[in-house]
Amino acid sequence: MRNTPEFIIMGMFVVALILAQGCATQSGSGTGETQTERIVAPAIQDIPPKDLEVMPSRSRTTQPELATRNATGLPNGPLMDVLFDFDRASLRPDALSVLNGNAKRLQAEEVTQLLLEGRGDDVGSAAYNLMLGERRAENVKTYLHDLGVSIDITTISYGKDRPLCFQDSSECFQKNRSVHFVVKEKE
Repeated sequence: MRNTPEFIIMGMFVVALILAQGCATQSGSGTGETQTERIVAPAIQDIPPKDLEVMPSRSRTTQPELATRNATGLPNGPLMDVLFDFDRASLRPDALSVLNGNAKRLQAEEVTQLLLEGRGDDVGSAAYNLMLGERRAENVKTYLHDLGVSIDITTISYGKDRPLCFQDSSECFQKNRSVHFVVKEKE
């Protein structure tokens, strides 16, 4: 009589209860108490539309602002930017010829102060690109001093926060992986 359908159903019910009780203990202590770990995530805040104007936006950058950002401060045309490979701060062969030309112009035009702006592209964190931009600018500064350019050179890194180009293209990304020359003062 133990093979009756009622007895089989009752046995399956007991097994299901035992399995359910075993799965309910998440801590593995076997006490039957359920311990749940909770990770509290910060709430995402929406910026109200009226406050959007205070937020800098790449899409809101105007052409005059870009022209000012790309200007180098020399009346006879801009100095060329030094371009870098992706995720690298070492000077490329084509960068050496650009630096040689820029060094001659800086000396010929009697520039006394120069700002080197290091940049990165959109790939990677802001902190990483700041560091990379600084290493790029310092390498350019060292090379200029090695060429005999004896002027006051300051470096700054904008990382990916102040790009020179905003288009979504490989040419634009290359322009942003650069050191940009800005003449601060002439004699």
